[in-house]
Amino acid sequence: MSYELIISSVQDECRIALLKEKGLVEFHQEDQGNKFTVGDIYLGTVKKVVQGLNAAFIDIGYEKDAFLHYLDLGPQVNSLNKFTKTVQNRGQVSYKMAKFPMEADIDKLGKINQVLSKNQQILVQVVKEPISTKGPRLSCELSLAGRYLVLVPFSNSVNVSKKVSDSDERKRLVRLISSIKPENFGVIIRTVAEGKDVAELDKDLSSLVQLWEDGMKKLKSAKPRDKVIGEMGRASSILRDVLNESFDSITVDDKVIFEEVRTYLRQIAPDKEKLLKFHNGKAKIFEHFGIEKQLKSLFGQSVSLSGGGYLIIEHTEAMHVIDVNSGNKSNSENNQEDTALAVNLEAVKEIARQLRLRDMGGIIVVDFIDMRNADHKRMVYERMKEEMKGDRSKFTVLPLSKFGLMQITRQRVRPELNITTKETCPTCGGTGKITASILVSDQIEHHLEHLITKQNEKSIRLAVHPFIHAYYTKGLFSKQLGWFFKYKRWVSIMQDTSLPILEFKFYNANQEEIELH
Repeated sequence: MSYELIISSVQDECRIALLKEKGLVEFHQEDQGNKFTVGDIYLGTVKKVVQGLNAAFIDIGYEKDAFLHYLDLGPQVNSLNKFTKTVQNRGQVSYKMAKFPMEADIDKLGKINQVLSKNQQILVQVVKEPISTKGPRLSCELSLAGRYLVLVPFSNSVNVSKKVSDSDERKRLVRLISSIKPENFGVIIRTVAEGKDVAELDKDLSSLVQLWEDGMKKLKSAKPRDKVIGEMGRASSILRDVLNESFDSITVDDKVIFEEVRTYLRQIAPDKEKLLKFHNGKAKIFEHFGIEKQLKSLFGQSVSLSGGGYLIIEHTEAMHVIDVNSGNKSNSENNQEDTALAVNLEAVKEIARQLRLRDMGGIIVVDFIDMRNADHKRMVYERMKEEMKGDRSKFTVLPLSKFGLMQITRQRVRPELNITTKETCPTCGGTGKITASILVSDQIEHHLEHLITKQNEKSIRLAVHPFIHAYYTKGLFSKQLGWFFKYKRWVSIMQDTSLPILEFKFYNANQEEIELH
């Protein structure tokens, strides 16, 4: 299985696409003006303590105050506040926190006003970016993520990712990290640390401790709203989380990002530096890799499945709803139950991809095609869990209900990605909307293949707008000629100026229009 990372920089925006077997599975748009990234640590000021919510609103520089709940303070928040105050007052304290006297843990069922007071300065970390009308969500349980480890200040525990299943390997990693970690720092061992030797883990740990020290030096002179420790760029953070042996290439079209990624690769995986390439071709990088076309076809309300079915994806403030439809071409199975199972299993793969691609979070309800067989329902449930294993967000999948509905919850820490795929209609000048015009050739190809291979039409004529006619017929090796070699029959193409640019018609040997579905 091959993975490719494509990074494009245009004006104040960085676009990042992760391809799996040439198909788009993750897409990120990073606005350079967005200050509040998950993982950033700020010096905030308590603006309001709300006992009814058992939470506080913190000013970190966003237009709306950020939200901090009591349960997100962490048991060692008093130690954090004491350390912050000592550093700010330029007291004698080791940034490595060796010999730092820790405070007692706070009560799990306590009240926010027992810990925080108005105008108090506090170190906070962004755990959820501003979404819709809400400000950032914060936590005082600080953590610094590295390639193999996550460093947790004011803790002493060592934990291993649940995805590391081998008990002997778990014990080895805990024993190894416990022997090298600094005092008053906890560590979470990530899945990719499995099988790594002590030198690699120690190097990662040292870089995280250094990052903490640099941040605490900055805290000495920091003012309220200042960023004390910043998360790395989105490109580097994706590499940190997904880089593995399956990676084939990393292609960048911006010199600054190219150098940033190269520097980061030298730190975490020097052997992978040879995969990094700089794109300087005439075609834009996203056009070159066919990503623009995939974006147009994957972010619409309707998403086609290769077997003829399709998904309808609706977004609301409260939840996301996905409806699975068989279409009228999914008739290759023997009976209705087999057809439903085949379409549902195909839909599962696309749904898992769409959740990751659009970064859909909260509650997702999927309305699958009704199936009576309990084994088939279980098969769809198990396949969904399997397909979502590669998702880096936390998720929960429930079995199908008696109404054929599947409920999924998925953690979302950034605003959901939505790309407008509707275009202004060239005929009505914007009073209506059309589907992405770039997809008209795909629709023609799809219908043509069905007419020849499934309906076995012997003689076909295609009527199109003159612009589309030129697209298919011009050139020595035209697309029309390509059809002849592919289907072993000639498809006549005629110009029809009465047709809008995105409409087309097929005719049979009797000059009768073939009805398309």
